[in-house]
Amino acid sequence: MPARASKKTDPTVRRTAAGTRRSGRPRAATAASRIYSDLRVELVSLQRRPGEAISEAQIAHSYGVSRTPVREAILKLSDEGLLEIYPQSGIFVSRIPVAALPEAIIIRKALEETTARLAAERATSSQILALQSILERQREASAAGDSDTFHQADEMFHATVADVAGYPGIWKYIQQVKVHVDRYRRLTLPQRGRIAKVIVEHEAVLIAIEAHDAEGARRAMETHLESLLENISATQHINPEYFDERP
Repeated sequence: MPARASKKTDPTVRRTAAGTRRSGRPRAATAASRIYSDLRVELVSLQRRPGEAISEAQIAHSYGVSRTPVREAILKLSDEGLLEIYPQSGIFVSRIPVAALPEAIIIRKALEETTARLAAERATSSQILALQSILERQREASAAGDSDTFHQADEMFHATVADVAGYPGIWKYIQQVKVHVDRYRRLTLPQRGRIAKVIVEHEAVLIAIEAHDAEGARRAMETHLESLLENISATQHINPEYFDERP
């Protein structure tokens, strides 16, 4: 009688399976990705303020992981310029580099003028309705004094314009370029009249897209993003401790 096949699994296989999720990604890598994403949101939204100290041990404890995935996430955020690592002093949230803002805004403006123009040429009725819905969400957030929801809807509006244009990848690239601009923009929202002004500027972009006025949409987006350049000095004056003036 043939021997019954053993149901025991090789120890190496067990260890590999235990350290891997169904997606095939190691647990440490998955933890690092999650910590990176969460920390990035906290940094860009200014939940963690420029100049604030970051504790590897505290983050590791809050996620129930070792310091390895935390360190991996921190190094990635340091490469993006969001964190600064000083071997003898610690890890700190980087201040917003004033010198880098104009170039990032100009790059964003050039790309988004293009997506607005193409969106006006290509927008379907359902896509226009989607943009109208996002703009209405911004109005509601403004009325409720909810700046976080307003900002999320703002991002969605610009991402949707790129999607309507047929080039969603442009928005993904812009997100990489504008990381410090986003932190700066968060500081502009509490300024008197700023949110109302953004809504009016988005309305101008949408009206041109609805009319399939490509040049009008381009000009409206240009005007909208140009204001970011104009507000740098005033915003820096209000929150000087958040900015780094080094060239």
